[in-house]
Amino acid sequence: MKWVRSFRLTVGLWRRKATNFCPAGRTGFEQPNQRHFCSTRPVSQTTLDPSEVKKFQSLSRRWWDEQGEFAALHTMNDLRVPFVRDNLLSLHSSHRPGKPLTGLRILDVGCGGGLLTEPLARLGAQVLGIDPVNDSILTARLHSSRDPELSSRLRYLTCTLEELSAGGEAEPGERQFDAVVASEVVEHLADLDAFACCCGTVLKPGGSVFITTISQTTMSYLLGIVMAEQVLRIVPGGMHEWEKFITPTELERLLESNGFSVQSVQGMLYNPLSGSWSWTSSTAVNYALHAIRMRDGPQTDGAHS
Repeated sequence: MKWVRSFRLTVGLWRRKATNFCPAGRTGFEQPNQRHFCSTRPVSQTTLDPSEVKKFQSLSRRWWDEQGEFAALHTMNDLRVPFVRDNLLSLHSSHRPGKPLTGLRILDVGCGGGLLTEPLARLGAQVLGIDPVNDSILTARLHSSRDPELSSRLRYLTCTLEELSAGGEAEPGERQFDAVVASEVVEHLADLDAFACCCGTVLKPGGSVFITTISQTTMSYLLGIVMAEQVLRIVPGGMHEWEKFITPTELERLLESNGFSVQSVQGMLYNPLSGSWSWTSSTAVNYALHAIRMRDGPQTDGAHS
């Protein structure tokens, strides 16, 4: 088949050394020493990108179609749910078989229709899902209402992370979480510094942030945009902008300059033939990151090389 030959050609290119490039003429990220710890300056910009909201607005009723546009996110749960669960269990003891995250409070940022929010609640955590697209929140609420077990552990709000961190959409006690999850979200945000700062605001000291996203490499452009959107059409066309992708190194520096300590970074690989995900040593395309909010402020210069 034509698309199979195209896929093999792209994978062949992947095996060459992946280097960053700028198809849209981007000059690069600001240097790490230009960033500041969020407690020393106010957040001046919003994380919300209206063009991104418009994209997801048109897809808001399709979140739970396992054969549709979000099929890859459904199967990604095979990796991202254990990634969150196991890293949290390494920090918090549990004595509840089947409900290992009981007693923990988790915020799912950009929760969409609740594809990740629901599994985390089923593990016993108290989970709040937020998203700026109200139709997605309505879809999430409708789907979760079919499972009475979730009613006491799962809530949804239509708001942005900065609105929540400012207290505009939540009770004071809801602004201190054990973990923030942002899965396939940061590549759609307008201001990553604002995102990192707000994560620090809503997290307890020692709280975790979990991110899955796409790196900014030649390979991510070929596989994430050309192949996924234009050839295989497993992702809606125009869903991603390469200029918004971020490498693991730059994301680590951004988080650490905002008072976090990065604990682990793991590559993720999607197989379009089987529709499944697996862990990989390469972070050239997709990757997962776990960081912890430090209790005593940001690291000093040179702490991360």
